[in-house]
Amino acid sequence: MISYPNIDPVAVHLGPIKIYWYGLMYVIGFMAAWGLATLRARRQPDQWNAESISDLVFYAALGVIIGGRAGFFLFWDFSNLIHNPLEFFKLWHGGMSFHGGLLGVMIAIALFCRKYHKTFFDVTDFMVPFIPIGLACGRLGNFINSEMWGRVSSAPWAMVFPNGGPMPRHPSQLYEFLLEGVVLFIVLWWFSNRPRPRMATSGLFLLLYGIFRSFTEFYRVPDPGMGYLAFGWLTMGQVLSLPMIIGGGILMSLAYLRKGSASCNNI
Repeated sequence: MISYPNIDPVAVHLGPIKIYWYGLMYVIGFMAAWGLATLRARRQPDQWNAESISDLVFYAALGVIIGGRAGFFLFWDFSNLIHNPLEFFKLWHGGMSFHGGLLGVMIAIALFCRKYHKTFFDVTDFMVPFIPIGLACGRLGNFINSEMWGRVSSAPWAMVFPNGGPMPRHPSQLYEFLLEGVVLFIVLWWFSNRPRPRMATSGLFLLLYGIFRSFTEFYRVPDPGMGYLAFGWLTMGQVLSLPMIIGGGILMSLAYLRKGSASCNNI
């Protein structure tokens, strides 16, 4: 068993102001994605400039935050929102749904495309290689918050989480950090560095995230009040990931059936 590091969720105390690691992780994720997007955009000056990249990050950030919070309460904790509406704005308490954030980002990108007269999948193909950075940061935030821990385990790397009772558990947040963050970033960055047909990069992102998330759900305890939906193992995370797997496979199939049109993220 490995000792949980028990990091203070508050990163910085400035008098009465507290800056939490959870929120700071999202800031780091957005800034890193912004930097990489700016770097890649320099190779496509006819498609992107500093203003459009800044706007894209801004639109995406709003989509992540609003959609992520809305999805969390809609899918996982609706009763709490009804009784405590202001909880929606307390981001430092944790509680972000990736699937809700994804829907929020899709709406934000549609608005961005309308403003800049760009094709939806050209933008998503350019953008999705940077998303795993934010996912990795978010999972580290979950780990620091001692939330979303895994099932009881006898694995030598199991940990006793402060909020998880006396039994050692899988550090499922770190599993998701590695698969949804590190591995997914490496694969998408490599894949998108060569000419690919439009929708292929977006499809690969949906496909792999859905697979990785469904796999890690086998090690993660379902969210409080949700439990297993069926068979003693099926979780809401797996149910919500299934459309991503199907949709990703469809997008990749269509992309290579129509591979005459290249994605704007090609370099």
